[in-house]
Amino acid sequence: MTSRAESAAATRHALLDAAAELLDSGGLDAVTLRAVGARAGVTRGAPYRHFPDKESLLIAVGTRAWDALGDRMHVLRTHPGLATAEKVRGGLLALVDIGRLQPHLFKLMFSNPPGDPTALARAAERSQTEFLAVVADLVGEPDARRYAALLISSASGIAGLEASGQLSDPKWGGVSAEELTDTLVDLVAGKGRRA
Repeated sequence: MTSRAESAAATRHALLDAAAELLDSGGLDAVTLRAVGARAGVTRGAPYRHFPDKESLLIAVGTRAWDALGDRMHVLRTHPGLATAEKVRGGLLALVDIGRLQPHLFKLMFSNPPGDPTALARAAERSQTEFLAVVADLVGEPDARRYAALLISSASGIAGLEASGQLSDPKWGGVSAEELTDTLVDLVAGKGRRA
């Protein structure tokens, strides 16, 4: 027999899944509490019992994405068989993949919701802390914050160029997001070897 708490958790999970699907397929405008409830197959009032408004639902979707990225980064960071540069590359490509495969979610993850402008930045902390630890292993603790910020912002730019179709412009010579990421990691890793 399912407890009330288990049922509520399952409903919340279904609502988050439905919201993420609607976001992926139609962007922010496609996500309404009514549409999310319909897609999740729950009663009309169920979404409102879990989320007071659309913004809180979207914050929860973005938080879940950051949590998943944090889990992925933790696995990379603690993987004993991967070289440090490969861990950095894996973390960056995980971020690029979100931009590539789920551009609306990517944009949401880096947004500042008006009702709680720091909510998604707080959600990103664990993922970014995991990444920062790997970068510190690559370049040393004194330079880690600067290089981690450079790497994350560059990966965000790479994802944006790819999502907009601009990366495929012939003027860039057919370079891929993976090749740019490799170049970036090689540049930063070279700095670590010189230090």
